[in-house]
Amino acid sequence: MHAPCPGPQLSRRQMLQIGMASYVGLNLPMLLRAEQQRRRLPTRADACLIIFLNGGPSHLDMWDPKPDAPAEIRGEFRPIPTSVPGVYLTEHLPKLARQMHRCTLIRSMHHSVNNAHAAAVYCALTGHDRGEIGGGARPDDHPCIGAVLARERPPHAPVPPHVLLPFVTKEGAGGPPQPGFFGGWLGKQYDPFLILKDPNAPDFGLPELTFGPEMTPERWDRRRRLIDQLLHGSSRLAPTDLDGARQRAYALLTAPALREALRLDREPVRLRDAYGRNIYGQSILLARRLIEAGTRVVCMSWAPDANATWDTHGSNFVKLKRELLPQFDTAVATLLEDLAVRGMLERTVVAVLGDFGRTPRINGNNAGRDHWNFCYSVLLAGGGFRAGYVHGASDRIGARPSLLPMTPADLIATIYACLGIPHDLELRDRLQRPLALCPWGSPIATLLN
Repeated sequence: MHAPCPGPQLSRRQMLQIGMASYVGLNLPMLLRAEQQRRRLPTRADACLIIFLNGGPSHLDMWDPKPDAPAEIRGEFRPIPTSVPGVYLTEHLPKLARQMHRCTLIRSMHHSVNNAHAAAVYCALTGHDRGEIGGGARPDDHPCIGAVLARERPPHAPVPPHVLLPFVTKEGAGGPPQPGFFGGWLGKQYDPFLILKDPNAPDFGLPELTFGPEMTPERWDRRRRLIDQLLHGSSRLAPTDLDGARQRAYALLTAPALREALRLDREPVRLRDAYGRNIYGQSILLARRLIEAGTRVVCMSWAPDANATWDTHGSNFVKLKRELLPQFDTAVATLLEDLAVRGMLERTVVAVLGDFGRTPRINGNNAGRDHWNFCYSVLLAGGGFRAGYVHGASDRIGARPSLLPMTPADLIATIYACLGIPHDLELRDRLQRPLALCPWGSPIATLLN
């Protein structure tokens, strides 16, 4: 048996190009460079801030009110006008309603996963729909957007390329971490940097990134050189993946940009209050500071576990009105205004996503709504997305798309396009197998400027 030929695998088109090369005087390296150049996309955005409403927010009670539907469908909230003529949101999003001229609202999302939060989250964040196969994160999962940006467009500043905060959301209390937030088959070196402390706490900080008073820069440098000598004093020791991780850790420890980004006390009190003095509002403010420092992708997961916040099987209206929507409205509206004032919105994709919506018909569990993947809504802003635009529509009760249906794969492909990454780009896993990022979707040109 012959061993497989080492090196990159070529597509059929590339082999045909190589076969013709002798007629025009081209060689293999020239052809491969030309192919790579052809695959580059213009970049509309340099960063992405994902606000993930983990558990499944109710599209009918937020983004897509149905005032003419029967009472058991429309619920108790009233619609209010927005800054886009003819577009209405729920009455409990008054601040966001005034920001809709900056946003793209998609009302025709759908996918196949209804019962397993984990699989629906994975679908929403990667564009790969594995049906009802739930469970925790796995090494062979497809990578998240942040992992891909870390590999393809690492930041220029010595900051983490992508960050997950303030939770690693579990699949139910005490369950495994949900998939869709990690590096997957790209490898653990592309997992997010985790900030799992409450930014609203008075003592918020990451002491592990701060030298103690006895550790001077000179002493730190001596220790670093000693470690390198111990590990690589012999030429027989080849560099490993651990060396790369250690070098990244060194960079974070000695770089001021990350430590400064964590200093929320540098922000004006009025602005901190505007974001909301709670873990989610301050996490979104911290996300803005991280992106301002150079981080490419920040994902804010709005739940410690899948059932804790937006999974409103019971008391849907009470929980939305008293807790979830006021915090959400304040934080996201302030973020959009803040990014615009700072000149950052044009080059930053803001994506408000969820794993699915909620049932059109209200249940008997103190007026709750259950999972509904057949139609739901998401909100985008900045980074090349079309401002003041509503894409698609649902039917008269919000049960099915009635115009321009979209899947998560289409949306993820479109976000990749904004960030200059081809959605069908082939990358290699740890076994050097070529795998496409998001081949099931297509960028939707009408969503973009």
